[in-house]
Amino acid sequence: MSYQTADLLDAHEARLADGSLRVATPLLQRFGGRESFAGRISTLRSFEDNSKVREALAEPGTGRVLVVDGAASLRCALLGDQLAELAQRNGWEGIVINGCIRDSAVIATIDIGVRALATHPLKSVKRGLGEREVPLAFAGIAFLPGEWLCADADGIIVCRDALA
Repeated sequence: MSYQTADLLDAHEARLADGSLRVATPLLQRFGGRESFAGRISTLRSFEDNSKVREALAEPGTGRVLVVDGAASLRCALLGDQLAELAQRNGWEGIVINGCIRDSAVIATIDIGVRALATHPLKSVKRGLGEREVPLAFAGIAFLPGEWLCADADGIIVCRDALA
């Protein structure tokens, strides 16, 4: 399905004033094979450890977007091609990472939305650390579990509920 953030913002502009609709600062680059995606937010906070990313993406993800706050680390990748393929197989709509990915050429061929700061060839450590379903804040906005995220070529928006 295709989403146009600009059209959604035009139609719901009044919601910007009360904070129920938020626009992310354009810091994240597109890497996945799906240009636009949307779904309920599932959150994860993890610094340079992708163990919990794998756990989350192993779950059924239908209708959800995993938002990962990696504290903007540029020292290793939190997502690679194997995890992107796992996410696609399990029905995740997309993955948004405040950090890096690797295997970007392969991820570009996988039918999943992926946004991240950059690429880095080094994989992360695996210590099983991270927090699930907690409020996150990066790119100038809050990402709250259960809220709605929509991303396309123009950017990322977050809203308390799905926008028609």
